[in-house]
Amino acid sequence: MHLMEKEIKNKFIGAFNKEPLMVSAPGRINIIGEHTDYNMGFVLPAAIDKHIVFAIAENGSQMHRLISYDLNDEIDVPANSIEKTEKHWANYLVGVIAQIQKMGKTLSGVDCVFGGNIPLGAGLSSSAALETGFAFALNEVFNLGLSKIEIVKLSQMAEHEYAGVKCGIMDQFASVFSEQDKVIKLDCRSLEYKLYPFKLDGYDIILCDTQVKHSLASSEYNTRRHECESGVAILQKYNPKIQSLRDVSPELLYQHKSEFNPTVYKRCKFVVEEIKRLTDACEALERNDLATVGKLMYSTHYGLRDEYEVSCSELDILVDIAEKSGAVIGSRVMGGGFGGCTINIVDKTKTNEFIDIATKGYKAQTGLDLLVYNVSIKQGTSIIN
Repeated sequence: MHLMEKEIKNKFIGAFNKEPLMVSAPGRINIIGEHTDYNMGFVLPAAIDKHIVFAIAENGSQMHRLISYDLNDEIDVPANSIEKTEKHWANYLVGVIAQIQKMGKTLSGVDCVFGGNIPLGAGLSSSAALETGFAFALNEVFNLGLSKIEIVKLSQMAEHEYAGVKCGIMDQFASVFSEQDKVIKLDCRSLEYKLYPFKLDGYDIILCDTQVKHSLASSEYNTRRHECESGVAILQKYNPKIQSLRDVSPELLYQHKSEFNPTVYKRCKFVVEEIKRLTDACEALERNDLATVGKLMYSTHYGLRDEYEVSCSELDILVDIAEKSGAVIGSRVMGGGFGGCTINIVDKTKTNEFIDIATKGYKAQTGLDLLVYNVSIKQGTSIIN
């Protein structure tokens, strides 16, 4: 058991004087496949070795006693009257309880201490880990018989209804279904998935956190969704079976370019080509061809910058530094855009050199300090023995 896990367990024993069940729920990265989820395409996520740890046990009362280790904060929630709380962090957990109750399952009170090391605001889905980890833990404690996909779906609904974020399903899915040294090709329409090997022989995955979050993110996200839908409406006239950009071939899109508003065309072109890039990346992984995956990642970044227009100067600076360093075979903005992290596949022998170049270069060009995380791909939500 690692130090953080021991600290959380000891905090639980100190507060509640009994032994807990210990559960770990990871954050995630996405190798390629950005803004494809709400277009019913594919994504390629994986869980990482940054996680939230839960110590939990039932308490035989009608009160849930929840403690956030990192925030040094706690709340008591009546088990029989679940509603939103004043504490933002608690709503992720309360939302999970509410969804389980909606399924017709009754829960008596639990004692729970949780904490973790997933960086907040970096786009590594700490919120999904909080939801899936708590749902997984309640499933174990009360023997609820929930399947993995039920845990994923109820966690997503908790985020929609209690945290107020209309997220796609990728983050929760990755947190639950991931396996060590593999990435998940997830079909966002059918939720069918396939695991691909991600062997990092001689490479590190380095995340560079811009530490900026531009306020455009949420309003522009809704605009992009609308632009994609208006593109689909144009193409449905030629093929009524088209439900989303997932169903559009690059050839069909190019053929009807003249009918599009230029901005809408750029958005649709990015998504249609990104879905193709993801398929190509999976084929490359089957050949253990990371160099091709890296090239596709760079292409994704240029598309996000020039066609989807969700990058920002800080992210572009980092990708430019990566490309010129000679140490990085693939780099791109990861996540919704307008800030957060770049994901970089770096030659292991040059990792320290790259981190040094990136940190100094970013500071020189932006005046900002760079945060760097070296992550590896781990299994999904599980019990800590």
